[in-house]
Amino acid sequence: MKHVVIIGGGAAGFFAAINCAENNPDYKITILEKSSSLLNKVKISGGGRCNVTHACFDAKELVKFYPRGEKQLLGPFTRFNPSNTIDWFNQRGVEIKREDDGRMFPASNSSQTIIDCFLNEAKRLGVKIRMQCGVEEISIQNSEFRIKTSTGEEIIADAMIVTTGSSHRVWKMLEELGHTIVAPVPSLFTFNIKDERIKGLEGLSVPNAAVRVLGTNSTFSVPNSPLLITHWGMSGPAILRLSAWGARELAEVNHRFEVEVNWVNKDLNTVQETLKQFKLSNPKKGVSTNPLFGIPKRLWERLTTLNFKLQTLNFADLSNQQIDSLAKELTASRFLVSGKSTYKDEFVTSGGVSLSEVDFRTMQSKKVPNLYFAGEVLDVDAITGGFNFQAAWTTAFIASQTI
Repeated sequence: MKHVVIIGGGAAGFFAAINCAENNPDYKITILEKSSSLLNKVKISGGGRCNVTHACFDAKELVKFYPRGEKQLLGPFTRFNPSNTIDWFNQRGVEIKREDDGRMFPASNSSQTIIDCFLNEAKRLGVKIRMQCGVEEISIQNSEFRIKTSTGEEIIADAMIVTTGSSHRVWKMLEELGHTIVAPVPSLFTFNIKDERIKGLEGLSVPNAAVRVLGTNSTFSVPNSPLLITHWGMSGPAILRLSAWGARELAEVNHRFEVEVNWVNKDLNTVQETLKQFKLSNPKKGVSTNPLFGIPKRLWERLTTLNFKLQTLNFADLSNQQIDSLAKELTASRFLVSGKSTYKDEFVTSGGVSLSEVDFRTMQSKKVPNLYFAGEVLDVDAITGGFNFQAAWTTAFIASQTI
């Protein structure tokens, strides 16, 4: 009987264990989890609803949501994509629903549904789950893995799948086995900004903003995404996506840089012309009390009064110079970012096992035979929307199929 040990009792770990056990009923499958709880990230993801995947079914389009791993994941996504994920859960009695923005959740709107599915499947298939059983040391003797645990025992495995996410302790052990670890940096985070233009506007959201980073070696931009003003600065999909694409460059400048916000996702000339046309057709309307372009009223009032003192003016009173200045503020507001804040508990790290040292056709190490990887232990990460989970399901599925 072969013994397959999965290190890490999270999403990728359970998916790998269940598929391994289903494919190979004669094998002994063991999950080692250092903590006293299982599937914590699944529980809190998507606000407690678990954003299982995303309704992007074309592999070539799907990989574009991965700042790290785009090239390597193309092949794997042709073998196991969001359609396969939906089918996998449906076959186990879990209905998956699609929301307007493409995110997909269990129809129950509860992450517990996914957790129960995993626990029930693992039990049905005889997967052994060892909790509070951390890994202290990994060595190889006679083509077998010898795993020393925090319980003082030694577990021998024929194959090992590492699904520990951003565990520095496990990364160090993998380095000792010959792997290169790409230094981790934060990926999904919000921007700390102190600026009078957004002070007191917490909770206000702009539906179609465009943002870009200035002042780094590379310029990153995100078009047409919701932006949220918070107590500490800015968040929402626009900011989180920007933080993901620029993760390494923004870490290099210690998360201190300038960001440009186009509040209306339109070019300067279009906004200038729209303001001039509105002036002609609505000359007696007050500037600060008549928001345009779908900008929330409180933000429009702040942008038109704080710098331009337009609170007493009607549109008829605007000079061409004032129109040009207002148009520039609407399309290119600049803010100084003075740090980052973690996005709730859904923190994602860019970094991990170097992708050049993994065969993505099998998810097996190119350095160590019978050593496999799945999920965020790899230098793979994505923007929000169910993409990180999809990478976990896909890599775990391929590893289990190979074994």
